[in-house]
Amino acid sequence: MGRIYTTVSGQTWDQIAFEVYGDEHECSRIMGMNGDKLDYFVFPAGVELKLPDPDDGSRVLTDSDYPAWRAVLNG
Repeated sequence: MGRIYTTVSGQTWDQIAFEVYGDEHECSRIMGMNGDKLDYFVFPAGVELKLPDPDDGSRVLTDSDYPAWRAVLNG
């Protein structure tokens, strides 16, 4: 079962993934559990994110799942 992470102003998905899991590439798994927050590129303070447990098999996003700002970064 995952846990809740509360953002600090200015954080990004990859920064959170690195802080929590030690690997910025884990941001895809975090994004997969928080589809309602994908419009954020830089977080304000106080946004609650659901975090998957390490290696829990949670959904990994594909390029078509990402919002426009992320698709540009992936391309």
